[in-house]
Amino acid sequence: MDVVDFAKHLYKKLQQREDDISTVLINGGVQSYEQYRHLVGEAQGLALTRNEIKSLLENNADDVEDFIRS
Repeated sequence: MDVVDFAKHLYKKLQQREDDISTVLINGGVQSYEQYRHLVGEAQGLALTRNEIKSLLENNADDVEDFIRS
């Protein structure tokens, strides 16, 4: 697995986790304000990380959106 494939795989895993957190928040699956804050913080960290990976990939691919989705 080369670095670009690794980054693509990691990006997809981060996106899946962010989607899972969104689902919990939207469906009212949070038990406490503390859990809510934890999940929101995790989602923010995941989004920041995904954006950094996307920025790095932009240096190596012409159309990053299509590249990530492949």
